Amino acid sequence: MREIHEECGVFGVYQAPGAATLAYYGLHSLQHRGQEGAGIAVSDGKDLLLHKGHGLVTDVFDQSALQALPGCNAIGHVRYATQGGEEMENVQPLVARGSMGSLAAVHNGQIVNAAALRSELEAQGHIFHASSDSEIILHLIQCEKGPLIEKIKKACRRLEGAFAFLILTEKSLYVIRDRHGLRPLSLGYLEGGFLVSSETCAFETVGGTFWRDVQPGEIVKFSRAGIEFCYYTDQNEHTLCSMEYIYFARPDSNLDGLNVHSVRKKTGRLMAEKDAGLLEADIVVGVPDSSLSAATGYSEASGLPCEMGLVKNRYVGRTFIEPTQQQREMGVRMKLAVNRKVVEGKRIVLIDDSLVRGTTLRRTVQQLKEAGAEKVHVRIASPQYCFPCFYGVDTATREELISARLSARELCEYLHADSLRFLTVDDLKKAYGHDRLCFSCFSGQYVTDLYDHADALR
Repeated sequence: MREIHEECGVFGVYQAPGAATLAYYGLHSLQHRGQEGAGIAVSDGKDLLLHKGHGLVTDVFDQSALQALPGCNAIGHVRYATQGGEEMENVQPLVARGSMGSLAAVHNGQIVNAAALRSELEAQGHIFHASSDSEIILHLIQCEKGPLIEKIKKACRRLEGAFAFLILTEKSLYVIRDRHGLRPLSLGYLEGGFLVSSETCAFETVGGTFWRDVQPGEIVKFSRAGIEFCYYTDQNEHTLCSMEYIYFARPDSNLDGLNVHSVRKKTGRLMAEKDAGLLEADIVVGVPDSSLSAATGYSEASGLPCEMGLVKNRYVGRTFIEPTQQQREMGVRMKLAVNRKVVEGKRIVLIDDSLVRGTTLRRTVQQLKEAGAEKVHVRIASPQYCFPCFYGVDTATREELISARLSARELCEYLHADSLRFLTVDDLKKAYGHDRLCFSCFSGQYVTDLYDHADALR
């Protein structure tokens, strides 16, 4: 259920005609990663041109806006704000212009030492135009001396946290992933040009072909001289955020060599194996959309039919907020409807990808029972989410995480479910086939120092 929000999505094009249009379609494929703002910057070989705004990609761009962005090189961004407000200055790409040329940057992730870096830079006389941590990256780069790629290396060594970012100049495109590999980033081909995306699903949309993942700590430079590969540090590790597989990424994406749909199916099969011989049920129902793959896996392993007991209305806007409780409940029912004829009189295994705040899942269980479901057994295709994320997900304190406050038995009672079971971190490692991921939101074992954010754990 959408109780947590995505981070952001980035997309890049190098040496492909109509780069802005390609970026538009690429961002549209990444729209699930952020709906608050979108933007594209292009290079026409002499200057950087920018268009951005609040809302969905289709709200921000029309044909005339794209035609005003000529060039073969482009970067784009879809935004969900985890750091910084909704002011236009925080909508990306961010552009810095100086005597040595211009830079445009897009960023997915969160810098955990941003507050200390910002204070240091302000003390040196730097003036910030935005409140997001992404602008710090540009300031740090501008502080350093030497060729741009060396400046980027030095700046990255000062950043701690999650960052997958692209930098566009008048002539070149730079692609950078943090040394922990917390956020996904991939490279692709397109008719003599190159593509970069937060998720591989966007390559298919624009007719491109997946090449390879950007490695943790790697910098890739595209220029007229060719492609250069280097690392800003030799202290690298693969710890991709496990929530990318559980919830964030599209099922048709491949992240660090694993297909998202296939991984989610495995988690469903593992849940079914745990329930074997212990649970009597009639049907499996997945909560749309990111839980449907796990529901399919549960169905295949258990032999129970997977039914469409819940239907998602894709045309309810995110601004549907009404003042009364009755109207709020009506809004929930508009977003997720129960297929009464499917669930009536049935013992249901309800599959959801994660349980974060619990309010929406509680309403869903209530809706199913009001529609005549005999029993609702809730199965969560991930461990209990007990710790906030500081790497680009909007869970800032433990108080807002229901599993940090209630035991599994208490959670079951709160949801009004007939039973409740979670997967464990070891189950996830089995589904993924390795343990090279970040499980901090489940275990509290963070892959970096948290700096000022450590106060949120107290």
